Amino acid sequence: MPPALRDVHVTTAFRGTARLRQPMVAKPTEKELSLVSTPVTDIASAPAQVIRIASSARHRVRTLSIREDLLVLVRRGRKALIAPTGTLSVSKNEVVVLARGTQWDVLNDPADESCYEALALAFSDEPVRAVAAILPPVRDELSAARTMDLDGELSEVIERTALALEAATVSPVLQRHRVIELLLVLGERGVRLKPVEQISWAERIRRLIALRPEEDWRIERLAEVFHASASTLRRRLAGSGFTLAGLVREVRLETALVLLQSTQRSINDIALHCGWESHSRFSAAFQARWGFAPSVMRQRLAQNGAHLERLA
Repeated sequence: MPPALRDVHVTTAFRGTARLRQPMVAKPTEKELSLVSTPVTDIASAPAQVIRIASSARHRVRTLSIREDLLVLVRRGRKALIAPTGTLSVSKNEVVVLARGTQWDVLNDPADESCYEALALAFSDEPVRAVAAILPPVRDELSAARTMDLDGELSEVIERTALALEAATVSPVLQRHRVIELLLVLGERGVRLKPVEQISWAERIRRLIALRPEEDWRIERLAEVFHASASTLRRRLAGSGFTLAGLVREVRLETALVLLQSTQRSINDIALHCGWESHSRFSAAFQARWGFAPSVMRQRLAQNGAHLERLA
């Protein structure tokens, strides 16, 4: 098994400007207000998120931040994870596990096949903590990334977990059980994920914005949700090195990237969902952030007839 790469730190500057939608500011909902009831919880109730990626276009995603511990199974084509310390290649029928908090340039390449396809599972905080409490402690927790060959047992547990998370008829209890089973299998193979003990203020706000990225998120509304004054929230953000505008923009562009790669929604629909009324301004902002225009993937998908599965 290849050793894990060391921690990666890559920075990038935002370029370009884009006019964002300005909907009316609404009162916080009960779901929003419930997000701050406990200090360390996941906003999403699901123990993991399933993302099915398909693209016939060879494309490089610039400086992708891993927000949650992530498992990626490459089904077709190949993936390259590029960092200042080197490049980690992931071929067809290989699995890579990426640690939360790392950053990569990601190259998705159909190679000799008509389409690049991958199944990704993003793990929430709670099951990672639960598994860490079950397994004996180790010194070598995952710090960057590690690849694994796909054998029968690993393939079966990954598929079983993904299907359980996608099925509306499967209970949350069973979904959590499936995710923990997968994390235990990874742990027994030497891949231990580091649990998060405390969620930063920036991450809390980021997760709240991700619920509805199209909305006009202002500091006053967030302050009401988090039961804090606007000035206090500004200080907490500044202390973390973030601004609200920067967080909103990054969440919107990250959401757009996932939707572009994993659904058949039109570019205009994705732009509206992520807060842009102008297709052209959205495309310019997307290309400035990720290094390629959204139309590149859509055009080649149309030419090759590749099929994209919609997120469940």
